[in-house]
Amino acid sequence: MSGDPAAVLLDLHQRISGCTVCPLARTRTHAVPGEGPHTARIMAVGEAPGEREDLTGRPFVGSAGQLLTRLLESVGLQRSDLYICNVLKCRPPGNRDPEPAEVDACAHFLDEQIALIRPDVILLLGRHAVARLLPGLPGISRLHGKRIVRGDRTYVPLYHPAAALYNAALLRTLEEDMRLVRGYLDEAEAERALAAAAAGAAEREAVAAAREQLTLF
Repeated sequence: MSGDPAAVLLDLHQRISGCTVCPLARTRTHAVPGEGPHTARIMAVGEAPGEREDLTGRPFVGSAGQLLTRLLESVGLQRSDLYICNVLKCRPPGNRDPEPAEVDACAHFLDEQIALIRPDVILLLGRHAVARLLPGLPGISRLHGKRIVRGDRTYVPLYHPAAALYNAALLRTLEEDMRLVRGYLDEAEAERALAAAAAGAAEREAVAAAREQLTLF
């Protein structure tokens, strides 16, 4: 993608807000494009907006979002560190499950968001996010907390925070998995620092070689 990334992301959000491709556009209050910096190293993808999200146009602002914020803070992360969005950009009536045609209609928006943000780790919150971005893999009960690499993308499936609101066992699992996520991020940061150091060393060697070549004339 060319151009200023912040402007490109803003344009993408505006296109999502104005989308009328599927019938959900007729029942929504607001589309919910996503939220967070284009420089985010971590991205969270949920299922679909709920009632609070539909009313505000912002993702994860209800009870599940508050739990997600607490989980992030427990491992030293802030919500502002993330780019947060959903598979669907509009609320399904009654918070029902997304339908395949709706997922297909929103698919290119999510793909554009991932391509623009280019996060180190993508958190897949719940089975619908897993099905969309890691099709064909086992269920989330087997995948949660695991680091899964596909091409140049790294994914970590997690239970959706909404599922843990009234289930203490799932909450403990989410807390444990979030600590794993923190470790994955730290490893990615270390790898980036090593790559930058190697690139810097190679550049210095090239400059030194060029200067030595000049002394021959």
